[in-house]
Amino acid sequence: QVQLTESGGGLVQAGGSLRLSCAQSERTYATGWFRQAPGKFREYVAAIRGTGGTVYYSDVAKGRFTIARDDSKTTVYLQMNDLKPEDTAVYSCATGGPNMYSGDFLRNPGMYDDWGQGTQVTVSS
Repeated sequence: QVQLTESGGGLVQAGGSLRLSCAQSERTYATGWFRQAPGKFREYVAAIRGTGGTVYYSDVAKGRFTIARDDSKTTVYLQMNDLKPEDTAVYSCATGGPNMYSGDFLRNPGMYDDWGQGTQVTVSS
């Protein structure tokens, strides 16, 4: 079981930026970021997979968020720019194995093996 620890959340004004980190206890093939706002379903945000670091974004993330991985491949980042109040949520990272080779799999939270506890992001208007 991979241990995941998210950090970097906080309170920011609309238009501001945050960088979330997902520290992992070992290298993994795929990492996804998801978020869940109160009273809403968990929502896919972005994912990165493979040795080449292929990236995928949801519509809400395109153009504003960037997912990246460090050289050790044990930390995955989510840089979030131009934040909006509707981005307020608990953001969680999750990891999965080589079976997650397509965007459809990466968007599906049920495909991931391990999850972190999440970090709160609050965007004020």
